[in-house]
Amino acid sequence: MRKYFYTASCLFLFCSSSKESKTVTAGLKMQDFVVGLSKYARGIDPDFIVVPQNGAELAFTKLNPDAGVNKTYMDAIDGFGIEELFFNEKGKVDKYRLGMLQKLQAQKKVMVSELITKEDATQEIIAQNEKENFLCFPRSAANEDYKEIPAITNENTNDITKLADAKNYLYLINSSNYKQRFYYLKDIAQTNYDVVIIDLFFHTKPFTPDEIKQLQTKANGGKRIVLAYISIGSAENFRYYWDGNWIVGDPKWIKKKYEGYRDEFYVEYWNPEWQKIIYGNDQSYMKKILDAGFDGAYLDNVEAYYFLYNK
Repeated sequence: MRKYFYTASCLFLFCSSSKESKTVTAGLKMQDFVVGLSKYARGIDPDFIVVPQNGAELAFTKLNPDAGVNKTYMDAIDGFGIEELFFNEKGKVDKYRLGMLQKLQAQKKVMVSELITKEDATQEIIAQNEKENFLCFPRSAANEDYKEIPAITNENTNDITKLADAKNYLYLINSSNYKQRFYYLKDIAQTNYDVVIIDLFFHTKPFTPDEIKQLQTKANGGKRIVLAYISIGSAENFRYYWDGNWIVGDPKWIKKKYEGYRDEFYVEYWNPEWQKIIYGNDQSYMKKILDAGFDGAYLDNVEAYYFLYNK
């Protein structure tokens, strides 16, 4: 669902040194946020999987790919979720992000969701990802919002208990094609995907531990991983935590509208009030994910550190 990530050549080529400084500082705060969230979750479930989506610069010291990896951050995560890498908005390879991921893939699994609008390009894009040892989730223009179950690649009967062992994944966070959760769960359960990414909620009701347990076995009997989608860099006005009186600037940590998504707002994610919503207590979003029995969390909008001060 997140198409509008940035494709800037590099944080260190910003035209404004002030923007650069603010962005890097915000990036360091996002590193701390992800590390804190991971530490909290693994304090409850030591095997909990954490996968941030986009923002691969966060894996490096001071967000600089030439400065080496940030070990604390890398230890806190299990992989990288990436959107539109070999087929970006211009139908081209994003060479800058590819270069970063080539430095990281030996240490963590890379999961690439490709929005492929050119019909005859799908197999080529899959092959390019596989050449780099990246998992590829190819989707057509009709599946831009992650609401369809496409044909599986690299189907297998293996038991998947670690993200590193996965050979494919399903990204299905939009349940708008389903009126009843029974059929949504049934359709997923009948697949053999190694990893499944879904929302914590079906419409407004969270999934139960029994429902998640049902999904943790592939149709062929192999074990699989089920991850819960969560946006940590933006507030969504359809979530349980949203106050109907909130607007940009009130509370002060709601900073700006999210271009392209009218229901979302970028936040100052380092604010204690926001962090309390996300993790650290029994009423938090992460605790709900843990209570539902998910194997891990898929963190969206970590690149809010960039968008707060740019575009």
